[in-house]
Formats: sequence, structure tokens, C-alpha cells
Amino acid sequence: MKIVCVGRNYADHIEELNNERPDAPVIFMKPDSALLRPGEDFYIPDFSEDIHHEIEVVVKISRMGKYIEEQFARKYYDEIGLGIDFTARDLQSKLKAKGLPWELAKGFNGSAPVSDFISKNDLGDLQQLDFSLEINGEPRQIGNTSMMLYRIDYLISFVSRYFTLKTGDLIFTGTPKGVGAVKSGDLLIGKLNGAEMLRLNIK
Repeated sequence: MKIVCVGRNYADHIEELNNERPDAPVIFMKPDSALLRPGEDFYIPDFSEDIHHEIEVVVKISRMGKYIEEQFARKYYDEIGLGIDFTARDLQSKLKAKGLPWELAKGFNGSAPVSDFISKNDLGDLQQLDFSLEINGEPRQIGNTSMMLYRIDYLISFVSRYFTLKTGDLIFTGTPKGVGAVKSGDLLIGKLNGAEMLRLNIK
């Protein structure tokens, strides 16, 4: 199982970090050891003092495929969930300043918590999904998949040109604005179309 992540897929998040708008999807990976399953707590690592939350809609691949045409991409996933792309922002900034890869800041242990998954047939239009993140009851991130620069089916087609997608692979589809630091004692709640999907304690 691999975790494929999409960066800079929401214009408002690009602006808040003063990043350049991409002319193609920005792709990076997390190892399977980054996966944090429902019910597990997230422990802040000792190598960072600035761990940021990034709530994202996550697609679970249901069959193997490569060079998938966009018009057929919907046949390669059946379930949707939520995830958090935790980022060691201080470490990432240092790596980016040196022109180095981001993996240490993005792929560390437990950096990819995910919710349970639900059938896409229960969600209606997948490009009109509301999703949000609350911290200690306060809204922090609010997004809708209509705001994506690159839509879900396009992302699957694009990624499959480079990596064979296999059953169980996860695609994190990008985050809206509002990212920020978490601290020990925080309670994070992710919602999809108003329903709680993800509950995570920060230690």
C-alpha cells in the first residue's frame, strides 16, 4: 500500500503559503509507516516544533490500474474518507530553502491519519463535497471539493501515468486554506458533508 499526496490543489492554500501556482499536479509520497488508523493517537515528534494540520479528502483505490484514462477513473475507486497530511513546517522550510526533498517533513511516522471510508455512492457529486476540520470545537479549515484545481478523476489518471495504482492505495487530494500548528492536548475532528468522520487526539 502506498500513500500518494497532492500538493497545491487549492488556490487559497497556495496563497496562504505564498507558493507558486502549479501548471500540473504536485505529487509526493508518504510511506505506509505514515498511516495512522482510526482510534490511534498522534504523537508530536521530537524533531519539530511546528507540526501543521492539513485536512484532505482521501480516495481509496479499489483495483489495479496504470495509464488510466480520466473518463474511466471512476471505475478504480469505490470509497471516500478524510485524512490529515501532518507536516513538520519548520523542517520543510529548511529543506525547501536548500532545494532538498520534503520527505522528512511529510512522511514521518503517523503523519497520515485517516478516517474510516464510506461508499462514494452515499455522497452524491464528489466534486461538491463539503469538508472541514475543527480543533477543540473551533473551525480551522473549511473546504469544498469544487475548489480543487485538479479534480479527483484527473488526479487518478495523472498519477497512474507514473505509478501503477494498486488495491488499497490512498490518494490525498489536497488541502484548503487554514492550515496551522497543533499542540499536545488538542482534539481534532474532521467532518465530511457535516458528518463526523475523523476524531484524533494530539499527544
